Amino acid sequence: MAGLAESGSNPDVDLLYDINGLAKDAPPWFDRVMEFVGEYGLLLAIVLLVLWCWWSVRRRGEEDAASSVAALVWAPLAAGIAVLVNVPIRGFVERPRPFLDHQGLEVLVAGKNDYSFVSDHATIVMAMAVGLFVANRKFGLVALVLAVFGGFIRVYMGVHYPTDVVGGFALGTAVALLLSPVAMALLTPVTRAVERSPRVGWLVRARGRGAGGDGADAVVPGARSEQAAGASERDLAA
Repeated sequence: MAGLAESGSNPDVDLLYDINGLAKDAPPWFDRVMEFVGEYGLLLAIVLLVLWCWWSVRRRGEEDAASSVAALVWAPLAAGIAVLVNVPIRGFVERPRPFLDHQGLEVLVAGKNDYSFVSDHATIVMAMAVGLFVANRKFGLVALVLAVFGGFIRVYMGVHYPTDVVGGFALGTAVALLLSPVAMALLTPVTRAVERSPRVGWLVRARGRGAGGDGADAVVPGARSEQAAGASERDLAA
């Protein structure tokens, strides 16, 4: 193949052809599935994981529910910030898409004419996966596996070099981890205020879930301890 000859000894391009070559050998229906998964499916799956984790946290109603929900809110925010950080990076590097410089690639998605480095998809899914891992390791590990698989698919689709994906993973991880302390310091007071609200407190802790798993519909910190203290005083008086 002419493309292989042009790749020379560049391992980035060689790996691109090796991975994208799998798309040429796969049946058309499988490539269509991979196209959907790479463009939308994995991102949707990670979003659903974040929502599932949030649902689990609020139903348990533990004392640290507010901080856990704050960490979950940070996951999509980290992805958005990482994409914004990537805008000047892409403009500075100005790396063309691989199919513009190398022949013989099986490109599964048309219309990708913007710059290639860093991959927005890889940045988004990894930032959300790392943010979810900070909130919950079990859900986060699943999201990290999905993010890595998503990066593989972007190369399989012929729209990114492997280093585009690695750069996206690094950018998403850096934003999610480095800004996490600041984000938690800002978001946790907000989620605690929401938790105390009788109207929207269910977003942080399910109704009827106090620190001990029971309580009034309006979740107010300390309400259960005051009731318990009153009960103890009545018992002593008796």
